[in-house]
Amino acid sequence: MIVWTCILRWLLVLGIAFLAGGLIKYAKLPSILGWLIAGMLLGPHALGLLPQALLDEAGYKVFLSFLQCAFGLMLGTELVILRLRSYGKALVITTLTQSLGTFFVVSLVFALVFASQGVPVFLAPVLGSIALATAPAPALSVVREFHTKGPVTDTLLPMAVFDDVVGIVVFFTVNAITARRVSGGSVPLYMIPVMIFLPIAIGLVPGFLFGALLKKPLGRAASLSLMLAGIAACTVLGLLFNSRMSGVTLNYMLMGVSFSAVFSNMVDEKRLSQLVTWFNPILSFALLACIVGLGAPLDVHLILGAGLYTFVYIASRAVGKYFGARFGAKATHMPETVQKYLGLTLLPHSGVSLVFTGIACSTLAAEPALSGVIQGTIAAAAVINEIIAVITAKKGFELAGEIPGKGGRRYAAGGRKAESAS
Repeated sequence: MIVWTCILRWLLVLGIAFLAGGLIKYAKLPSILGWLIAGMLLGPHALGLLPQALLDEAGYKVFLSFLQCAFGLMLGTELVILRLRSYGKALVITTLTQSLGTFFVVSLVFALVFASQGVPVFLAPVLGSIALATAPAPALSVVREFHTKGPVTDTLLPMAVFDDVVGIVVFFTVNAITARRVSGGSVPLYMIPVMIFLPIAIGLVPGFLFGALLKKPLGRAASLSLMLAGIAACTVLGLLFNSRMSGVTLNYMLMGVSFSAVFSNMVDEKRLSQLVTWFNPILSFALLACIVGLGAPLDVHLILGAGLYTFVYIASRAVGKYFGARFGAKATHMPETVQKYLGLTLLPHSGVSLVFTGIACSTLAAEPALSGVIQGTIAAAAVINEIIAVITAKKGFELAGEIPGKGGRRYAAGGRKAESAS
């Protein structure tokens, strides 16, 4: 009875969040903002319809891991080699400039702030390493809702994957160095490549196996069953490896990306389009559940208690993301819209930041005052930044002319102009 009560409450929260997303569209804002706010208001820190006990349940975490893996298909199905060749090196360079640029800007700003306030300066790179990561779900939900097409969209989709890899490398390197200065647990350096390549490897095997079957002209039910079975296989493998590695949380979205990237390159373009169309309703549900799950742990009261560090963090991170992306895109001669507006779509952050914050605070357990600085700064920033970031992401696509009906242009899959918006 308790299990069914939890499931019903969760489904009720998702239903309310879905309605909130529909209502907020009347204000010409993305649905995801309604989902995120509903998650916060119905979560354990507000109305409690989605209690902390449910968020801590093992079954809920497993199912959320499955949905995160399923969400990875939105990115993986875009990683078709023939499509990526048009950007190639430019995509990699721009990813590095916006991610590493954010790391250096945030680290430098906080080094100056901490030095003036007597806080240990070695804490600055910790904040910088948390800041560089981008949470792809919010921006990509805008892509889905408004059917954006064009160079900014085509650049953002694969960049979301590469950005995760850079984020893992930088954060765990900084975390390992920080652990040498304080007592407490840490992820050893040799775990960094494991964190990156193990989720990818986990997705590869089911990708090849199920890709061979998905190449066949199967119907909708059979094809969806195979895709869901592949996602389930990735999730189970991920859980098995995770249970044997203490202090490490594998990225389930990366598993889904790897799984779908493999079969996407094994089937032809027509078959891939068919599979994506059939999978869209499942992807929409996964996105809704993941965003509500992202908002539920956030304490809306932290907005009132936000201090100097929070606003410095949000501002310096925005500067690093925007100008880092602009510099890289300009240096590699990417389209002008990418140079000007890609940075606006890279501001969403909270899911990744909260995971990294938890690990950093564990490393700083022997220094509770320093741990408190990190936790307080990021927790408040997660709430404030995510609301701002969703709005700026939509504005970025709008200014780039990639939202049909907004006075821009419609683009074909490769970023080529197809027709004027009517």
